[in-house]
Amino acid sequence: MIVGLPLAGAIVGSFLAVLLIRWPAGETAIAGRSRCDDCRRTLTPAEMVPILSWIALRGRCGGCRVRIDPRHVAMEVAAVAIGLAAALAHGNPLGLASALFGWWLLILAALDAEHHWLPDRLTLPLVPAGLAVAALGLGPALVDRLAGAVTGYASLALIALAYRALRRREGLGGGDPKLLAAIGAWLGWQQLPLVLLAAGLIGLAHVAVRRFSGHPVSGSDALPLGTLMAIAAWPLWLIAAS
Repeated sequence: MIVGLPLAGAIVGSFLAVLLIRWPAGETAIAGRSRCDDCRRTLTPAEMVPILSWIALRGRCGGCRVRIDPRHVAMEVAAVAIGLAAALAHGNPLGLASALFGWWLLILAALDAEHHWLPDRLTLPLVPAGLAVAALGLGPALVDRLAGAVTGYASLALIALAYRALRRREGLGGGDPKLLAAIGAWLGWQQLPLVLLAAGLIGLAHVAVRRFSGHPVSGSDALPLGTLMAIAAWPLWLIAAS
């Protein structure tokens, strides 16, 4: 587990990076050969080893020598860290479930941070996946997770409706309630207040850092709530599932 999950994370992270770069641009991340994002040259097998190839090439394409998008190595390193943490926190098969949940949240967090986008094709399947893990007897009880899915969606959907009625503008994206429903389907309803509290604190810390760094901050600035919830949810899962 300690060796296998980080190695799997490196492969998963490589795919997630391609997904993060290509999907918002309207390209497929599944079909076609791996290629340089700039010169479009097909990569050789030696250039596709996660993390190690980036180090060997000094972060530049072996053909055009243009800098490789740092999102590739960032996603690979993050996925490796998730795999290692899951293996250290939980034994098999719970460790595998924890890693899958972490990798799933990783791509959602990255998409929301960059594009304020939580696609239904990623958020909605996370709900039955969490309930299926519960049915296997892994983590919180199934009934708590069913309640978590319903409560998670309803709470943010009602907040979004109230904000729209009071401020006459959108305050939450349509994907945020669905993501909280998915998180509830994994963690159970009891953990949802902690998820929202932690997400809020992380968001406030981010705003404080920007302000003290000299960046302008206003009440109309958009924060990726999905990213904040994903960052908060996975460590809580590691604790709640133990």
